[in-house]
Amino acid sequence: ARIIRFHHKSEIRTAPLCKHFSVCGGCKWQHLPYSEQLKQKQQQVYDAFERLGKFAFSSMADIIPSEKQLYYRNKLEFTFTSRRWLYANEIDGDTQIDNLTGLGFHIPGRFDKIIDVEHCYLQPDPSNSIRLFVKKWAVEHNITFWDIRGQLGILRNLIIRNSSAGKVMVILVVSKFFDGLQHLLDAVAAAFPEIISLQYVINEKKNDDISDLEVILHKGDAFYIEKMGILDFKVGPKSFYQTNSYQAGHLYNIVAELAGLTGKEIVYDLYTGTGTIACFVAAHCAKVIGVESIPEAIDNAKENAILNNLTNTQFFTGDMAKIFTNEFMELHGMPDVIIVDPPRAGMHPAVVEHLIVSGAEKIVYVSCNPATQARDITMMADNYSVAIVQPIDMFPHTHHVENVVLLEKIMMAR
Repeated sequence: ARIIRFHHKSEIRTAPLCKHFSVCGGCKWQHLPYSEQLKQKQQQVYDAFERLGKFAFSSMADIIPSEKQLYYRNKLEFTFTSRRWLYANEIDGDTQIDNLTGLGFHIPGRFDKIIDVEHCYLQPDPSNSIRLFVKKWAVEHNITFWDIRGQLGILRNLIIRNSSAGKVMVILVVSKFFDGLQHLLDAVAAAFPEIISLQYVINEKKNDDISDLEVILHKGDAFYIEKMGILDFKVGPKSFYQTNSYQAGHLYNIVAELAGLTGKEIVYDLYTGTGTIACFVAAHCAKVIGVESIPEAIDNAKENAILNNLTNTQFFTGDMAKIFTNEFMELHGMPDVIIVDPPRAGMHPAVVEHLIVSGAEKIVYVSCNPATQARDITMMADNYSVAIVQPIDMFPHTHHVENVVLLEKIMMAR
């Protein structure tokens, strides 16, 4: 829907920080005070469980706020365009617009329209400075920007990653190798000594996905190490890692606390990703079995386990509904505790069925979508009860909310 007219604006409404707020789809809740955002997210979880899931539970823990409401992301991907989005004040009158190049974010619902971002409040410095420098240098040296409709141009994407310690990785995506590429990369490296990894990708495809493409190292290291507590995690240009590093530690602490491990348990970590949760709990249990469908993520998980000298982890690749079976559990040991962190769509019914069959004493369900989480848990209601519901805010100024639920096995009367 499109707003035509405001009859009356809420008294709690606040002025958004970002000048792109009305168009950009990133921080849609910037007009709400942060305290009100937390209330709405708490209510979102409550509605999912009380109304959708029909659960009767005595209380829900208060949502855990994000330590940082601004500049909290450790990864952003910007898109180059030769036909940037024009604001109304730019097209009023007969003013000739000479430069239509832009470097920023897609407008929601418009695959071919990019906002030329002046300042983004999502990622800390030097993210904004790097983006503006690359754009200015490219314009001054007549390097063409990508035209997604015509599939023309050289510069396609700019990916910036940063660690909590201030290390910066930059990946430039281009449609082909060109004479000025080395000069551009050298200029970026000279202007920003914080960059410890400078890489590029040649993408000749029609889509922006680089997961199947070679990343070429221009200068520095191919990866950096991100610390979380006493653990180290290797982060490369294509690594999967929680984009809010500051909250990820809180999230994993909650998971470990709810799991209540004593050191004797066999733990299954389903949808393990790069094994961050598996590595986090490994020191507190006998064995961790991680399962994930993405081979590259499992490679990262194995590397992370080696990096942290963990010898009680095993990781397997495969479709969750096909690999997580009775035979798999009998082969690797029946789980005492299962941790699941599926994508927004939730779990396949076959996975839910095998969770029930496993007979695990506890299931810790992490979700970025309380609605599908409540749906999945409803299917286990005869076998597991909801013990604790703990929301946590990972993405301030958005409607997204992370939720962790502890399920305890119901002891059947004989």
